[in-house]
Amino acid sequence: MHLYLTVLGAVYISMYCYVESACPQIISRRNWGARSPKRTTPLRTNPPPYVVVHHSDTPACTSRSACETRIRNIQTGHMNDRGWDDIGYNFLIGGDGNIYEGRGYGIHGSHVPKFNSRSIGICLIGDFQNTSPPNSQQQALKNLIDCAAETNKVARNYHVIGHRQGGTTTCPGNYLFNIIKTYPRWDSNPN
Repeated sequence: MHLYLTVLGAVYISMYCYVESACPQIISRRNWGARSPKRTTPLRTNPPPYVVVHHSDTPACTSRSACETRIRNIQTGHMNDRGWDDIGYNFLIGGDGNIYEGRGYGIHGSHVPKFNSRSIGICLIGDFQNTSPPNSQQQALKNLIDCAAETNKVARNYHVIGHRQGGTTTCPGNYLFNIIKTYPRWDSNPN
């Protein structure tokens, strides 16, 4: 018989084994000062089979306060300039290593039309066309994807792709794109 007990993000299995939980802390919309969405639409396919990785193509942020400001600016641009219902991404990851809730799990995003209804969109804040994201940002991306898989927020056989695979763009930047191409669930030919 095994006893499962969660204590401060760790899972203890029986008295013989300790397993670190893959689920990182996510800073809620309320805590980064998000505006209310105009409306929300559930995903057509839930759990979704795709994780789409983006970069913000903006300057990076390295502190929580700077990242929160950057995310509020992105949300304002998406809602006011593009006329979207909310920030386009489901999650954002700052150069501070924190993960920020965008639309969240189970919500239809506005990040790549071909995949919006069947994916979660994760945006790394910064421009990764000519440089790599910091290790803390890369690790946060892996942790978030692992958590989504572990908690059935993405399909068990999920695929990782870059934004450019669903539209005409350089997003998520050449360096970040080359990084995600090394992921075990990378899909070179999504449909």
